[in-house]
Amino acid sequence: MPKVLNFRVIIEQDEDGVFVASVPAIPGCYTQGKTYDEATKRIKEVIELCLEEAKDNPAYRARIDFSENFEDRFLGITNIPVINTL
Repeated sequence: MPKVLNFRVIIEQDEDGVFVASVPAIPGCYTQGKTYDEATKRIKEVIELCLEEAKDNPAYRARIDFSENFEDRFLGITNIPVINTL
């Protein structure tokens, strides 16, 4: 049975409303989508393409951080308002 890898994906919404997804552990692994669901579908495809490239390219494979094989858990991000005293 193949081993399942879990990569942390960062998804941000840019100023035009486009969702940009990237995987810090895999160099060059990023994509975008008009919706969150589209971005998550596309980033999965890009991860699979990057791993396919890594099979035949040892130099690229060596740059992938497989130690970032995280279990699912909630990670959050928020804005914290701070008064500008500068």
